[in-house]
Amino acid sequence: MTRKNKILLWVLILSPFIALFSLVQLTAMGFFGGLPTFNQLENPKTNLATEIISEDGAVLGKYFFENRSTVRRNELSQNLIDALIATEDIRFRSHSGIDGRSLLRAVFGLFTGKRNSGGASTITQQLAKMLFTEQPSSGVGRIMQKLKEWIIAAQLEKRYTKDEILTMYLNRFDWVNNAVGIKSAAQVYFNKKPTDLTLEESAVLVGMLKNPALYNPNRRIEITRERRNVVLHQMNRYEFISDSLFDTLKQQPIILDFNIASHNKGAAPYFREYLREELKKWCANHTKPDGTNYNVYTDGLKVHTTINSRLQNFAEESMRSHISSLQKDFDHHWSGYTNAPYPEEFTDSVINVILDQAMRRSERYRKLKKEGKKEKEIKRIFNTKTQMTLFSWDGEIDTTLSPRDSIKYNKFFIHSGMMSMEPKTGHVKAYVGGINYKNFKYDHVKLGKRQVGSTFKPFLYALAIQEGYSPCYEVPNIPVVFDKKRWGLEKDWIPKNSGDEFKDMLLTLKFGMANSINTITAYIMKQLGPHAVVDLAKKIGIQSKILAVPSLCLGTFDLSVYEMVGAYSTFVNKGIWTEPIFITRIEDKNGVVLEDFSPKTQEAMSEETANIMVRMLQGVVDGVYSPAVEKTLGTGVRLRYKYGFKNQMGGKTGTTQNQSDGWFIGLTPNLVTGVWSGCEDRAAHFRTIQYGQGANMALPVFAEYMQMVYADTANTGFFPVDFDIPVFIDGKLDCGNSSQRKENNEFD
Repeated sequence: MTRKNKILLWVLILSPFIALFSLVQLTAMGFFGGLPTFNQLENPKTNLATEIISEDGAVLGKYFFENRSTVRRNELSQNLIDALIATEDIRFRSHSGIDGRSLLRAVFGLFTGKRNSGGASTITQQLAKMLFTEQPSSGVGRIMQKLKEWIIAAQLEKRYTKDEILTMYLNRFDWVNNAVGIKSAAQVYFNKKPTDLTLEESAVLVGMLKNPALYNPNRRIEITRERRNVVLHQMNRYEFISDSLFDTLKQQPIILDFNIASHNKGAAPYFREYLREELKKWCANHTKPDGTNYNVYTDGLKVHTTINSRLQNFAEESMRSHISSLQKDFDHHWSGYTNAPYPEEFTDSVINVILDQAMRRSERYRKLKKEGKKEKEIKRIFNTKTQMTLFSWDGEIDTTLSPRDSIKYNKFFIHSGMMSMEPKTGHVKAYVGGINYKNFKYDHVKLGKRQVGSTFKPFLYALAIQEGYSPCYEVPNIPVVFDKKRWGLEKDWIPKNSGDEFKDMLLTLKFGMANSINTITAYIMKQLGPHAVVDLAKKIGIQSKILAVPSLCLGTFDLSVYEMVGAYSTFVNKGIWTEPIFITRIEDKNGVVLEDFSPKTQEAMSEETANIMVRMLQGVVDGVYSPAVEKTLGTGVRLRYKYGFKNQMGGKTGTTQNQSDGWFIGLTPNLVTGVWSGCEDRAAHFRTIQYGQGANMALPVFAEYMQMVYADTANTGFFPVDFDIPVFIDGKLDCGNSSQRKENNEFD
C-alpha cells in the first residue's frame, strides 16, 4: 500500500471521530444553541410542590403545578437503586456520564442511518435530557440534542456524585397520574414512602421509566407486569437477586394502593383550601434571594401546620358518623311533606325564588354567563336533564337529572363545621369545614357564619361575674321587658323561654346557664347593657360586626365556628384570649426557616372570672341542682349518661330560631372544640326542637370525637385531666352559703 493510500485509509477511519469531535466542540461553544450556565448546572430549576405538614409529621396535602416533592438518597429503597442500575445503566458506577459502548453505537447509527443501532443512554444523559434539553422537531435536531446531552452529562458528573445524580433523576421523572418524582410515585401507586418500597414494587416503577403512559399499572396491569418482569430479569442477570427469588417474584401479581393526587381527596381538604389562599398572600409579601416572590405551586415550600393528623382523622370520622345518621332522621322527618324540606306555608313561588338564588350562585351558572349565554337560555339548560353524579352518604349516585333538580336534591342535606383548638397555644388541631369537599366546597369553619344562639350566653354570664355578680345570685324567672323608648326599639321586646317548666321560680345564674334559660340572660342584659357585651366580644376575638342591641342576649347574630372556638378558649386560658393559628413555621425547599408564627394574645377578663366560668360551663355537662326545681339539670348532661365521659368537661349547647342551627362548644383542659350543624338554607330545618336542638345536632359530633381522642391518648398526647382551678373558686359556686345569698341581694 502506497503512502498516499495509507493516508487516505486513516482519513477514512478517523474522519467520523474528527467530525464528531468537531461537532462536540461546536456544540460546547454554543454554535447549535445555548447550554446551561454554571449556575444552572449547580442549581437546576425544578417545579416543586409545596407540602402541607401536620404537627406529627404527616403530609396532609400539596399545592402544585407538578406533583413533585424531592427526597434525599437515604430516603430511597436500595431495591429501587439496584433495579434502576440493572435496567437502565449497568456501568453507571464506572463511566463518567457517557458510556463508551453506547457512544460507539450512537456514532455507528449516526453515519449509517440505522436508528436502532444505539439508544442506550446513560442515566446521567437521561437526567441531562430531562433537565436541560427540549424535544427535537427533526432527525437533525435529535442529533444536536444528543450532542448537548453528552456535554451536559459530562458537566453533571463533574459537579455531582453518582448518588446525587441517581437521586436527581428519580426526583425528576414523571410517572403520570400526577406522580412527578419518586416520592409522589410511591405515594400515588403504593401509598408508601420511597424507602419502604418492596423489590417488586420498585421493579414496577423502574419498568415505567421506559414509557410511563404505556406501562401504567392503573390502566394496563398485564403489560406492566410483563415489563416489571423484564426489570426483575435484569436484576437477576446482573446478580442483584438470586434465581430462586426471581422465579418467585415474576409469578407475583401487581398489588396497587392507588391514590391519585387530588385536592378533593386526603385529609383536611377544607383546611388546605383555606390555607392555600393564606399562603398566596404570604408569597405575595415575601421574596426569594433572587428578588422574585415565592410561588406556592413551584417553590417546594414546607408549611408546618398545627393540625394533628390523628385528631383531624377523628374529627372527620365523627362528623361523618353523626351527620350521616342525622341525615336519615331528617329525611324520615320530612317524608310525605309536599314542600320538604321547607315549611308547609312556603308557596311554590317562594321555593322557586330560593332555587333561582342557588342557581345564580352555582359554578355552572357562572360559566354559562361567562360564555355569553342569556338568562332565558341558562334557565333552559338548568331545566334540561343531563348525566351527573350526586352525593349520598351511601356512595355516589350516577343518574340523569336536570341541574335545577340537583340543586333541590342538595337542599336536603344537613351540613356541619367543626374546629378543635389547644387553648393555651392557639394551635388548631382539627379543622373540618363540611361534610364532603368534592361536592360541597363551602367552608363552614372560617368562612361560614351562622346565628350562634345560646352559645353566646356564657359571655353575658362572664360579664356579670366580672361585674361582681355571684354564680349563686338568684333571678326570678319572669318575663323581662325591654321598653321600646328606652332601648330604641320599634316595639317593646319580651324574650321568651322555650318552655314554662321553671316559670316564676327563683333561679341561680349557674342554673340559668346550665339550662339555657332566656329570661336570666335577658335580666343580665338589662342590668349591664349591650355596649358592655359588645366590648367584651371584641376582647375575646369576635371580629364580625355585632350591633349593640338587647337581642344580643339570645345570640341573634351570625358568627363563625372559628370565632366561637377562639372566644371560648379564653375561659380555659385563664382569661387570656389567644388567637387561633394554623401555621408554626414555613421553610424553603432546603429546610431553611423563612418565618416562625406565634399567636396574638390579649387579656379579656380576670383569671378568677375565667375560672368561675369554666366551673359554670361544667355545670352544663354535669347538671346543676336547683332547690326551687328540686332537680339536677343541664342541657349537655347526655355527655355523661349517654356517652359515658367521667373526666372534667364543660360545654354549651345552642339552638336558634326554628331549629335552623344547632351548636355545641365543648371544653376540656387541653382542647376546645366547636361544632355547628344545619341546612344550607335557614328555612330548611327540623320541625321540632326534639331533633333540631344543639344537643342532638351538634353535641354528638363532639362526643364521638372526644371518645376517639381519649381512646388514642398514647399517640395523640391528649389525656383526660382536671382543670387547673384553685379550691377557693369552688367555694364561690357553693350556693348553700347564706352569706353569699346576702351579698347577691346588693345587686337588686
